[in-house]
Order: sequence, then C-alpha cells, then structure tokens
Amino acid sequence: MTTLPSPEFCSLSARLGSDPLQVQGPGGNTSVKADGVMWIKASGTELADAERKPIFVAVDREKAKAEAFGAGDGTCKSTVLDPANTLRPSIETTFHALLDWAVVAHTHSVATIVHAVSPQGRAAAANKLDGLPVIFVPYRKPGVPLTAAIIERLKPDTQIIILENHGLVYAGASVQEVSDLVAQVEDRLAMPILSEPASAPTGPAPDGYTWHAHAGILATDPRLRDLATSGTYYPDHVVFLGPALPTEPGHPACIIGTEGAALRTDATSSQAAMLKCISDVLIRVPEDWSLDPIGPDAEAELLNWDAEKYRQALAAKGAQ
Repeated sequence: MTTLPSPEFCSLSARLGSDPLQVQGPGGNTSVKADGVMWIKASGTELADAERKPIFVAVDREKAKAEAFGAGDGTCKSTVLDPANTLRPSIETTFHALLDWAVVAHTHSVATIVHAVSPQGRAAAANKLDGLPVIFVPYRKPGVPLTAAIIERLKPDTQIIILENHGLVYAGASVQEVSDLVAQVEDRLAMPILSEPASAPTGPAPDGYTWHAHAGILATDPRLRDLATSGTYYPDHVVFLGPALPTEPGHPACIIGTEGAALRTDATSSQAAMLKCISDVLIRVPEDWSLDPIGPDAEAELLNWDAEKYRQALAAKGAQ
C-alpha cells in the first residue's frame, strides 16, 4: 500500500473520533494494513480530523509486529517508512500490528468503560457479548505491556477485545465489518443515564476557572462525587487531568464542594473532553456496581512516561 488510506477508512475513523461517547480528544486509534504496510493514527492527533488532516503514519507492519515481541524499544518509531515524517506512530502500534486483520479500531467507548471498570460490569459485559468473538484483557500500561497481555489471551478468531479499565478493540477484514461490529457491541453494551443533570451553580467559579455544566453532577450527587474523587479508572484521565478529580483549585479540573465541577479557563480541548468523559461514565454506573481504580502505581507510570508527555504536548499544540 503506497497510497494514503481509503476514503472509507478515513470516514470510519472520523466518525468514531467525532463521537464523544466513542473517543475523547486525541484518544483512540485506527489502522489499516495491506501489502506489508500499516497506516496507523499518529500519537497526539485526533481521529475526528481523519478526513481533513494527515493524521496517519505508514509503518512496516512486520517490523512493528516484531517490536511486540521484544525487538526494538516498543515505540515503533524506527518502523516509520517515510523518514521525512516527523509524527510518531500511536503508542499502541504494536497491538495493531499484532492482529492479523486488515482493519483495526481502538476506541474509548463510554458504554464499554462503564462495564470495564467494574467487576460486576465485566461479568455483565461477558453475558451481553456472549456468542461474539470476544476476549477480556486485564489492565496494563498502554504500549508493549498491554500488547503482551493481549498476546497471552488472543485466539485465532478474536475480533473484539475488551480492555479492562481502558476501552476496547475491534478487528475485521474490512471497514464495513468493523463498522458493523461497533454498532453491534454498542447496542449490546448501551447503558442508560441514571443521574439527572445538576442545576447551574449560583455562585462564581474559582478565579481562573469556569463551571462545567455537564460535569456538575459529580459535585451535587454524593455517590458520584465519592467515585470521582476516590480514584482514576482509565489511562487518558490520568494523562490529561491527573489522578482522580481534586477538590480544590490548582489543577486542570476540580470539584468545588457540592456546587459544581470547574475547568480552568486555559484548559485544552482534550482536558475539557476528559472532564466530560468521566461524567459520561459515572452517570451510567448502576448503584450496585463497585469500581476498580487503576491505582497509584499505574497512575505514576503514566504521569512519568515520555510517550504520554509527547502526546500531551502535541494535543495542546493542536488545540491552539
């Protein structure tokens, strides 16, 4: 494959990236393979831009696959085919290269995350997806560690991978097949909104902040406030907002008492998207489900990771 990805592939990528219930900001990634070449979304770019910007990088698929098994440093930077291309392949290139399917899409589906962050939710998802070629993979740091966990559980017919505390992966022989899988899984895992929107705060937001109407429920509902402030449930929240949600200013976003959720006025679009995402997730969590945070060690791995610092910087630059 020497030409750019097909319009159909770019259309699917843009559709997923433009839906905040599927992908938030620079999260998620898609890839397409042919003739030994794999085009994959570049780190820090947004799938929503797939039809209007050059967000994909061509890599040598076999070399990228070899990095999944210990060859290279796992970044797949050395597998990029065009030396003039300064963009980095997605940090999750190795598992895209590993999968023997032409089209792969990785999303941070809200409906999936609701299930994937809870032991009761994971059991429910297994029942709802019964009969589909699905596997469940425990949380691992994105990149080679996650790819290694997928390798341990992968079956020849696997086309759906639920990534605990993260999201999911679809794989298919064509763009249409992946699109159909997305529709089927989303339908089966759909979760109703269980909490009513919060009233707008009557007082002013802290200096340098603005109230975030959608996430206000995280302050006004005691159960949701406790969940939002007691742990982090998936990687991108840590990367763009830091661990959990703090209860005082000085951070990109915070919860102010029982008044509302506040976002810095200079916050990036990615940070705003992540605040909306945690609200979208928690308002769908049933009261009898418990949640499993990723924990402080996993948070520290993400906060001190050069690959994620690069993605943050590129996402912030793109928002300017």
